[in-house]
Amino acid sequence: MSEPQATRPDPAILELGDGFYDPVEAAHFAQAIPRFLNRRWARRLGLGDVDWEAHFARFAPLPGNLPRPLALRYHGHQFRHYNPDIGDGRGFLFAQLRDDRNRLLDLGTKGSGQTPYSRFGDGRLTLKGGVREVLATEMLEALGVDTSKSFALFETGESLERNDEPSPTRGAVLTRLSHGHIRIGSFQRLAYFEDAEGIDRLATYCLARLYDEEPDAAPADRAAHLLDRVVSRTATLAASYLAAGFVHGVLNSDNINVTGESFDYGPWRFAPEWDEGFTAAYFDHGGLYAFGRQPEAIHWDVAQLAGCLALVGDEAVLGDLLSDFAPRFQRALVEKLLWRLGIAPAGEADDRTLARAMLAALKTRAVGIDDFFFHWRGGRDGGQQGEAFDALRAALDGRQRPQSHPYWSDPHPCAMLIDEVEALWAPIAGHDDWAPFEAKIAAIRRLADAMTSDAPA
Repeated sequence: MSEPQATRPDPAILELGDGFYDPVEAAHFAQAIPRFLNRRWARRLGLGDVDWEAHFARFAPLPGNLPRPLALRYHGHQFRHYNPDIGDGRGFLFAQLRDDRNRLLDLGTKGSGQTPYSRFGDGRLTLKGGVREVLATEMLEALGVDTSKSFALFETGESLERNDEPSPTRGAVLTRLSHGHIRIGSFQRLAYFEDAEGIDRLATYCLARLYDEEPDAAPADRAAHLLDRVVSRTATLAASYLAAGFVHGVLNSDNINVTGESFDYGPWRFAPEWDEGFTAAYFDHGGLYAFGRQPEAIHWDVAQLAGCLALVGDEAVLGDLLSDFAPRFQRALVEKLLWRLGIAPAGEADDRTLARAMLAALKTRAVGIDDFFFHWRGGRDGGQQGEAFDALRAALDGRQRPQSHPYWSDPHPCAMLIDEVEALWAPIAGHDDWAPFEAKIAAIRRLADAMTSDAPA
């Protein structure tokens, strides 16, 4: 981690004007009990000495930042059905600031109260939902997925009624750190109103502020430039999910960030085995967002962005960019699979051969995803037999190198399957015992250290 820096507020969202958001007020909570504080990322933002309760439970404005929280406006396809009646319904943008890499990051919330887009919801978050999001983001960060970070989780002292949990259940408010909160659905709303000027303004903002690139002079060129970046980032995101064995669960177009950063975790799961039909959401009856269909789902969402950008761009150019999603995904998948196995790139042909061998071995389902990468990394042999594993051994010959971190000598990998998630929640729900949760966070960060210290050159 970098040395602590001074806080650098940069509320750039205000450049867009009030047609893109609505000022709102945070809910007042009976209590503010800290359950998770991400001090590592606070240091990177210059917030090491912040008053956590004042700013991330009571939402007093940060100095030099947004004077009031903003609920962002957007639409979206939800399970392929267009919904114009959504937006930030239980969260808001609280602040924007620069990190130690000079990236513009957003501090946004989940469970912070009602907004104009809450419809019939109470704007709240269950404590279990907050705990699950912390576990998801920490694990994904360790596995090399570009993800939002859980920044602060406070229990609020409220009792909430929910249909999908034993009720009443405990309430919470979460602050997440993201590289932007502009979604594909943000563009869809503008296209719904045929607001070409607004689309161009938002595209310009994304290029200048989220990609740190000089926007092109012509609107059509800006549209193509942005789509090119989004295609690359989202193709990489899809590849990252597969290499991590992760199922997001709800890849609606309002849940796809134009920076390609994964965020907004609801019914997520990690797949025990390479089962392409494995789903996370109990309501995903047709398997639309199943493990193996995630690249298809994200590509479909990006196609909706291309359609929006066509209001200011050249349809043929945008179509060509969209068609490049598949080859970019394939290249990213090779890169991500090799990275997780600790293998340095050697050349396109050899890398593709190795990636195909890895996938063939995983698809036998003779070994779970986490066990596969743990036991085959660092010059070791997982011990599985059969034609697919013999081919993997041949493809790996001479390419593995020993791993130095003591994590690789553990008896089992650090994983996050659903049974363990429930086991971590049980002592919290039963007798307010947070020790297993805290131990798991420490174990995930140890995994992250091992992945980083022994990453291929």
